[in-house]
Amino acid sequence: MQLYQLTAHEMHDLLINKELSAEELNNKIFDRIEAVDDKIGAYITITKKSALERARVVDRQIQAGEKIAPLAGIPVALKDNICTKGVRTTAGSKILSNFIPPYSATVVEKLEAAGATVIGKTNMDEFAMGSSTENSAFFATKNPWDTQRVSGGSSGGAAAAVCAGAAVCALGSDSGGSIRQPASFCGVVGLKPTYGAVSRYGLISSASSLDQIGPFARDVTDCALLLGAISGHDPNDSTSASYKTPDFTASLINNVRGLKIGVPEEYMAEGLEPEVRAAVEKAMSLFESLGADVEYTTLPHTEYVLATHHIIGSAEASSNLARYDGVRYGFRAFEAGDVIDMFMKTRGQGFGPEVKRRIMLGTYALSAGYYDVYYLKAMKVRTLIKQDFERAFEKYDLLLSPTSPTPAFRFGKKIDDPLQMYLSDIFTSSSNLAGIPSISLSCGFVGRLPVGLQLIGKYFDEGTILRAAYTFEQNTDYHKEFPEV
Repeated sequence: MQLYQLTAHEMHDLLINKELSAEELNNKIFDRIEAVDDKIGAYITITKKSALERARVVDRQIQAGEKIAPLAGIPVALKDNICTKGVRTTAGSKILSNFIPPYSATVVEKLEAAGATVIGKTNMDEFAMGSSTENSAFFATKNPWDTQRVSGGSSGGAAAAVCAGAAVCALGSDSGGSIRQPASFCGVVGLKPTYGAVSRYGLISSASSLDQIGPFARDVTDCALLLGAISGHDPNDSTSASYKTPDFTASLINNVRGLKIGVPEEYMAEGLEPEVRAAVEKAMSLFESLGADVEYTTLPHTEYVLATHHIIGSAEASSNLARYDGVRYGFRAFEAGDVIDMFMKTRGQGFGPEVKRRIMLGTYALSAGYYDVYYLKAMKVRTLIKQDFERAFEKYDLLLSPTSPTPAFRFGKKIDDPLQMYLSDIFTSSSNLAGIPSISLSCGFVGRLPVGLQLIGKYFDEGTILRAAYTFEQNTDYHKEFPEV
């Protein structure tokens, strides 16, 4: 096994036993990036100099006999909508192609406080709008399992980097499945925390009531370590919850006996590829054999999830993206005749087609005469969707479903059909509307393409989904598979 295939906790053992230095580790990952990134296109920006400087600090701590944190010296990538002080942060858009933030996001500060090394910023769909990275203003990220196929989106670069060994862990953002769907396509672990559990300060907003930062990792243990490092209350974020961050590693128990698991019938219905269904049913059988109670249940308002999510998400994006006008920062069209012309040309040239589509839809949904018909109604339906989950969780400890109805699809297959692209998130968007935590981990393969299993939990009960995910992982070998890039 190559060094870049190891998990963060395995690398930590090598570091504290002085079998490897943090500088050597980071250099090995940068060598891997150099070897594979021209094939997959995971990174927009590499931060080698600052990462190696931080790695040397960790090495000095180890040599001095100091105890280091589990993530100290571990190379972590960041989705390029997470602000990093002094480092270009584009959100995958031309309009921010030269934006350098004057501050770092809270999650970045927490990672650095834990000793992690930030090795670069990863590719994404523009302003997190998309499911394939084909909406990036720069290039599309290829799936390490099959470079003719997408890596998922919008956090496709982060998922592909972890999958290919070009990062040990990564942070992404999830507004409707943007962590879990690419995790499914790339065969890695991706978790969307409870809304408010992780600070959004410094995250370039798309849809503020849906966005959440979360971890990508090679296994569930690393996911728990990363989640523990970034969680907790932040006074800079008004939506940050006031709660004490638990020790998520304490939930890593190989035992699901007595756990009650519901499987929504609506998530196993028409549109689900037979091979994906078979892999998920096999996972259901495994949980039953390990002592969990698994049965079908219903979430009756599922049919309204996509429409509700799209109206709310587009409306909030329309509001958030109004700030990009060419005046204060970012791209500006200089060949304009007057200020109004400059606004129009800046936004026309700076935004891509999908972002423009959502801005127009969102502006329409918020406009006079249509607000009540669309946005207000969508918010009412959102409450009904949330209540579906609350009723389900009165009976079940967690819910189980596919992450995506298909494995990774080929480039070009859905980019010209927005509705088909939106359907890639049909099983994931509801968790964002309800604000509840969900995790995706590999549960099988269709050929050599990974299939994702989604576990959905109660508010602030990441511990239970980590326990179930860890148990599944300990009793299967899917997470040990590695692509040939």
